[in-house]
Amino acid sequence: MPYRAGERRRKLAAAVLGRDPGPAPRSPEETEPFDVVSGDLLDVSPHLIILETADGEQRRLVIAPWATAWRGGTVAPADLPAGARVVVRALRGGTVAERIWADITRITGVIREISGRRDLTVELDCGPHRRERSIVVPYRSSGRIRVRHPKLEPGYLFDAIGLLDQGTSFAHLPATSQPPYRATAVPPPSVAYGGGDAAGVSGSAVWSDLPGLPDLPDLPGLAEGGITEGVAYPMLEREDTGCDDAGVSCTGLPYLALGSLLRVRNVCDGRADTLPIVACGCLAGRFCDRCLECGTSPRGRIVELAACSYVALGGDLTKGCFNARVGLG
Repeated sequence: MPYRAGERRRKLAAAVLGRDPGPAPRSPEETEPFDVVSGDLLDVSPHLIILETADGEQRRLVIAPWATAWRGGTVAPADLPAGARVVVRALRGGTVAERIWADITRITGVIREISGRRDLTVELDCGPHRRERSIVVPYRSSGRIRVRHPKLEPGYLFDAIGLLDQGTSFAHLPATSQPPYRATAVPPPSVAYGGGDAAGVSGSAVWSDLPGLPDLPDLPGLAEGGITEGVAYPMLEREDTGCDDAGVSCTGLPYLALGSLLRVRNVCDGRADTLPIVACGCLAGRFCDRCLECGTSPRGRIVELAACSYVALGGDLTKGCFNARVGLG
């Protein structure tokens, strides 16, 4: 896998430059990420939720009295169905569940085809790493989707949050306002762009649940340093990634290599983590939008996180973004 070669490259560069190959220590103004538990729901009651994680471990979490859950809309945690795929933001060492998302999915891509009159079927090109995906926009959700996505036409970008139910993806919430340009006409970064400085670059961080952001527990060095997930980053060399769509962004991002460590900080609450670049964020780089959480971010998506990393850094999966600052880890 290319990110394995990138991890080796990072270690060699650190040796040549006399740097520590591991992640930088946390600064005083940064706070620890949330504990996140994900897996298949085995059982749930008003006070207890039991999950089976991807490695077969059974986790039992107490449900906080103030806990909320989402499955296509706000529901009581005890009403979640067995077998649902859940992501849980947890407190007290991962033993108390305070926020639960069930069967949530994000549908991001370039529109290829639209069909249907009442319930719409949208065929999307989700990039060379994620290929094509078919999603359904139910009639009851089409109004709010069309308000934020007025051009449901081939060639335009689409980004929604929804529910994965029995193998079908249903769009429920627009994740952003649709860019007014076609996916092939991304505005270039301004020469006078002021989003970056020695401390990093500011913009928006988003999340994805699709293949392309692999878990990395078996990578030597990364797992030992506590890094278990990676990120997608737009500005990678095309020859390095094998992705002809890489290197596109309206943000003044520096070129980085696969395997580079990236420090990602949620500027809203100060939570930060160091994660390796493991994939090309070629689709994220085509969105020149802003995040409106706790203020307005500069234009452009600067990093795409796996869902668990996004939640750990304080993100809400139904909101789809948080204001972020990234720098070398």
